[in-house]
Amino acid sequence: MVRFSRFLLLTLVAALTLAAALPAMSQEPSGRAVVSIYRIAPGKQLAFLKWMAARDAVAHAAGVPATQWYAHIDGDSWDYVGIAPYTDDATGDRLDEMARKQGLKAGPQAGLELREMMASHTDTISAGPYSAAQLVDRASKP
Repeated sequence: MVRFSRFLLLTLVAALTLAAALPAMSQEPSGRAVVSIYRIAPGKQLAFLKWMAARDAVAHAAGVPATQWYAHIDGDSWDYVGIAPYTDDATGDRLDEMARKQGLKAGPQAGLELREMMASHTDTISAGPYSAAQLVDRASKP
């Protein structure tokens, strides 16, 4: 139970930090985000970070907002949490094309390469950011 509580607290802190970094909230969320939690295979942390940094550079060149990265300090067994904008298929295809031009693997090959560095991971698509009051308002509507 203690691990779950710490994980929940760290996830909440990460979400609040992201929300603080974004422009003022409107009534509707700014969009969807992908929250990814990574547990890295032993000895693969630096390779994972370099892999992600290369993809972040491609995304930056394509004008895609930066992924917000959080590193594990204490608590649950994850190593990194990334909160990234959810991209449509056309943007994903453009990012893959740009990655290939830079000599990076893309598509299914990139997925296989990434999995060589991970012990486990999860991806969750979310909407937001919302304030707690906005969530109460949305939950209270019929």
